[in-house]
Amino acid sequence: MSNFASTIDKEQLQSLETAVFPGKIVLLDAEEISPELEEIFRAETLWGFDTESKPVFKKGAKNRIALIQMATKDTCYLVRLSKQFPPVLTEIFNNPEVMKVGLSSKDDFLQLRSICKDLKPQNVVELQSMVKSYGIEELSLQKIYAILFGQRISKTQRLSNWQAPELSEAQQQYAAMDAWSVREIYLKLQEFTPQAVRE
Repeated sequence: MSNFASTIDKEQLQSLETAVFPGKIVLLDAEEISPELEEIFRAETLWGFDTESKPVFKKGAKNRIALIQMATKDTCYLVRLSKQFPPVLTEIFNNPEVMKVGLSSKDDFLQLRSICKDLKPQNVVELQSMVKSYGIEELSLQKIYAILFGQRISKTQRLSNWQAPELSEAQQQYAAMDAWSVREIYLKLQEFTPQAVRE
C-alpha cells in the first residue's frame, strides 16, 4: 500500500537535498555506436529515456532534438543526434519485449519521428499517466521524484545549449539524471499497489 503525498509546494521542494546521478555517463555521437555497444543495448530489458533540445525563446519555434538519453540501472548513454537516428535505438523502441519509461513521451516521439520515420514505439510506460493511479497529482519530473525519494532534481541546466560542441559536466549530470530518474520512479511505484486496485 502506498502513502505518498499527492502534491508538494515550492518551499518544500527547495528545502530538499539535490539529487545526484550515481552511475556512469557515456557521451557519444549517434554514429559512434559500435556493434559491441549495440549488443549491450539489446541485452537491456528496462530503459529510462528522455530527450533534450536547444531552447528557443520565440513563440511557436522549435529546435530539433539534440540529445537522447538512455538509462539503465547504473549507466546513462547520452547519444548526440545529428542527421541519423541510431538503428539500434529504433529497434529498441519498436520492440514490444523491451520496456521503455518516459515522461511527456508523446512529445518526444512526435519530434523523434521527424528524424526517424520507422519509429513505432511499443511497450512504453508514460509516468504522467501512471502516477495518477497512486494518488500523485503532480506531473513534473522534479516534483514526482521529490515526493517519492525526498530529493530535488536540479533544473539549472534545462535551458542550456544542447547543441554546443562540448557538453559540460553539469549538462551531462542533468541529462543523465532525467533519464535515470524516470526508470527509478517506475521501479519505486512497482513496490506499491495502485489506489484503483486497493479500492
